[in-house]
Amino acid sequence: MFGNKKDTTVDPALEQVGTIIGPGAVLDGPLTTKDSTRIDGTVKGNVTISGALIVGQEGKITGTVSAMNAYIAGEVTGNISAPQGKVEISDTGKVIGNVSCKGIVIDENAVFSGQCDMTGIEKNSAEVAKERAAADKEASEDKPSEEKKEEGTEDKKEENKENK
Repeated sequence: MFGNKKDTTVDPALEQVGTIIGPGAVLDGPLTTKDSTRIDGTVKGNVTISGALIVGQEGKITGTVSAMNAYIAGEVTGNISAPQGKVEISDTGKVIGNVSCKGIVIDENAVFSGQCDMTGIEKNSAEVAKERAAADKEASEDKPSEEKKEEGTEDKKEENKENK
């Protein structure tokens, strides 16, 4: 009844994996692909993926990673760059290095040792708060002067009626 239906939807990035580095495979040197890639083996070198990168639980990368989106369930030792996308580190994932991305998800029990730089954010929350406060202050200052102007015009109208 309740909870019997399982979520069978699959992320489109997972369906369209064009390159797979299987378990036990070791690649020495850089890896560059144009399509989404899943790594369950070991890559010793820089990884550049035009699509999504999926590092399985047994996958290991030692080198700089650049991808549209990255899902890490294995281990990455090196910086990860996904300036237009998202980096997700699952509960079995381990990232030792800096991450630069638009969005990040770090599951409970995941390991992340490094710095995260969020790209695509024009203003931080402190700047937004300052702008809102300034706008609120201006609005509250403008109200009394507008009320005074309205009162002044009403007084002048009454004077004009009395003079006629």
